Amino acid sequence: MEPVSQNSPGPIRRRVHFSGRVQGVGFRFTTEDIASRFQVTGFVRNLRDGRVELVAEGIEAELDRFQDAIQDALRGYITEANASDSSAVGEFTSFRIAF
Repeated sequence: MEPVSQNSPGPIRRRVHFSGRVQGVGFRFTTEDIASRFQVTGFVRNLRDGRVELVAEGIEAELDRFQDAIQDALRGYITEANASDSSAVGEFTSFRIAF
């Protein structure tokens, strides 16, 4: 993935790995619901190692607000969130739960 500069004017891709008690607590469904309030596309899915992966594309400021809303809503379950940004690919048309 290609790193992007801060405050990029166009869309970017953000990948976030959430750790903690993030599976079996409605994390994906809550994230999908939160996504409906933001101009983002992408997916959220459980990983075999117990983490949850979020891949979202949108304007950086919108992704910041989206990630903050997730972390606010699910703060009691998240112990760590590792995010990385790269250039947007444009492959998504909506936000969904991936299985």
